[in-house]
Parts: sequence; C-alpha cells; structure tokens
Amino acid sequence: MFSFVGKDLFIENVKVLDIEKKYKTATYIYSKNKIIQNYKAYHTPLAESRRSGLICFAVKTNPNVSLLKILAKLKSGTDTVSGGEIYRSLEAGILPEKIVYAGVGKTAEEIEFALKKNIFMFNVESFQELEAIDKIAKKLKKVAHIAFRINPDVDPDTHSHIVTGKKGTKFGIPYDEALHAYAFAKKHKNVLPIGIHSHIGSQILDVSAYKLAAVKIKKITDELAKNGIQIEYINCGGGLGIAYKKDQKVPTPADLMKEIFEVFDADKKFIFEPGRSIIGDAGCLLTKVIYEKSSGEKNFLIVDAAMNDLIRPSLYDAYHEIIPIKDVKEEMFKTDVVGPVCESGDFLAKDRVLPRLKQGDFLIVTCTGAYGAAMASEYNLRPHLAQVLIDKDKMTLIRKRGQYKDLR
Repeated sequence: MFSFVGKDLFIENVKVLDIEKKYKTATYIYSKNKIIQNYKAYHTPLAESRRSGLICFAVKTNPNVSLLKILAKLKSGTDTVSGGEIYRSLEAGILPEKIVYAGVGKTAEEIEFALKKNIFMFNVESFQELEAIDKIAKKLKKVAHIAFRINPDVDPDTHSHIVTGKKGTKFGIPYDEALHAYAFAKKHKNVLPIGIHSHIGSQILDVSAYKLAAVKIKKITDELAKNGIQIEYINCGGGLGIAYKKDQKVPTPADLMKEIFEVFDADKKFIFEPGRSIIGDAGCLLTKVIYEKSSGEKNFLIVDAAMNDLIRPSLYDAYHEIIPIKDVKEEMFKTDVVGPVCESGDFLAKDRVLPRLKQGDFLIVTCTGAYGAAMASEYNLRPHLAQVLIDKDKMTLIRKRGQYKDLR
C-alpha cells in the first residue's frame, strides 16, 4: 500500500502530498486495491478448499458505502449488527441472501425490517430474542433462518474489551445451554435453525483459539444430529488480527481455514465474518503537525487529528505506526503525538521515537481502516473528517469533510 519514491511517500500510485493539497487534513485514506487483495485472501483458499461458504464483511469495522460497493462487486456478503447496517448493505448492492444479522439487542423494528428485506440468517443471542423473531415472523407469514450464537468459553488472548467468547460476557448463549436452545427453537414454527455461530473476539493472532472453539462447536453439532437437528452452516465469526507493528507476524485466512476445516465434515458449509483483516491495513489517517511543545521532560507534537477521529489509542491503548510522509534524515527524538481535544486521554501515540518534525509537517497513522472513521464522533464539536479512496493513480472523495453548518 505504501512506498517511498525518492523522498515522497505514495499510496498506490498517488503521492500523499498531492492528497493533502487537494483534500487538506486530517483525512482518512483507503487503498482500493489493498481491500481487493485482502478480500481475495479469504475467497481464494475457500474456493480452493472446495468447501461451500460465504464471506460476510463485518460492516461495523467501516460502513462507508463506497467501500461496501467495492465488496459487493466482489460478491461479498455482510455481517451486520443493526438495522442501519442492513440498510447500508442493501444500498451498496449487497444481496439480501448474503446478509447475516447479529447483535445482542435487536429491536422489534429492526427484526421486522430484516425479515421484510429477506436477509439470509439471524445470529440469535438469547431465548427472548428467539421468541421475538418467531412472533414477528408469524405476523409477517415468514419463516426466519436462524443460528444460535454459542459462547464456547475460549480465551483468544486479546484486549479485554474485545473478548466476546469467554464465560461471563454479554454475548451469545452459554455453552452448556446450547442443546436446550436448539430444542427450544424446534418448538417454534416460524424459525428454522440451519446454523450455529461462534465469535470469540477481535485482533486474534493465534488461530489455535479458533480450533479450540471449533472442536467445542462440533461436539454440539454432533449431539444435535443425534437428536434429529441437522446443522448446515458453521459460522466461524471474524476477529483475525492484522500487523499493527512493523514486521509483526500474523496468521493468514488460509491458516484460519486450515485449522477449522480439519474439524468438520466435508458436507458442512461455512460463514466467515472478517472485518479488520479486510479493511484495517487498507486505511490510514493523514494528519498535520499544528504545534510543537515541551512540558517538563515531555515532548509533544500537537496534530489536527484527535481522539474523536481515532479513538482506538485512547480506548484500547492501541498501537498504530506513525510515519512522516517525507523520508527525512533528521535527528530522532521521543515524543507524544496528541490531538487538540480537551482531554489528557487524547493521544495517537505515547513516547514514540520519530524524526524531529516541525510545524506544518505531515504524518500518516497506519492501519486505521477498521474502527477509525466507524467510531468517530463530533466530540468538542469537531466535524467529521473527509474520506478519500485511492485506485492506482486516481483519487476519489467518498465522504465530504464535515462543516460547521453540519453541527446545527
């Protein structure tokens, strides 16, 4: 995605400085061809395995409609967690039969909307939710395809805020209640259990955790088969990690599929719900140094991007590489990279060793395609940033920069 030509940083075939000249800062930038490459990293091993399945992009990671349109043209489905995400998916051209709907708090209005749009499947997270889907489906004279989201109680060794498959989280049906859940579903005429869903967390770097979950899920499907309930789809969730640090080793989608496919019989169909691993390293945040400052023994670069634009460092203490857009040979120094928001927690990096940059210099914050713009807010009444798509040598504005009039 990135390369230096001479002293200038390029994204695909476009000089980053040219992006700044046209669209100013701070700005989110995405590489179309990196998105395509990342999607194909899932599609190719799935096709080569001769296993049937769906790749459903997790919309929550980045809901920009222009990016969803790229994935729609690649025949991707979507993993959604709200009625709004279903609506955005359909607007982008995602086929309803490739949309799955998860989330612990689906409202009656959202369930009805999803049923009327004929989405493929609900990932059901509680007994009361199943009853709500059955009731609304009956009213609409429909039968809803469902999979129970089962919590396999597997620890994927990631940040505590993004662990979802351990005992005691708000997500899913407890493992020891799984058989009861499917027996309960069989008593309802307007739901049809055709799948089983498991999502253990996010930014997972060890695929053995997926295999542990798969083995536990297979025990359930085997027991269900003995009781006359045949599960057609194994939904493995998402969560595969990316390299936030230079030279960090990460597993590939092929590694993930190899681990899971070894567990299940050849007749099973699979659903994968990648988000971060498709869009994360395909996006970056361009920002400008507004001021330099020292306070006591600390150095600060105050930039025009802030925690309201990229909350991951403040919320998760997340690490993002930061690189100048010029290949400079300046003296290196240790500094915090901080934003203008009125919070001590407003930072993009702490104690980062960088070239001694000056007021007006530009920086790229890498790997911000997932949970960057998607989690942005207008805190401190700071308008939303522009978003730009790069396709080889072409720049396209895919979201206008917010204006003060938008804050009315």
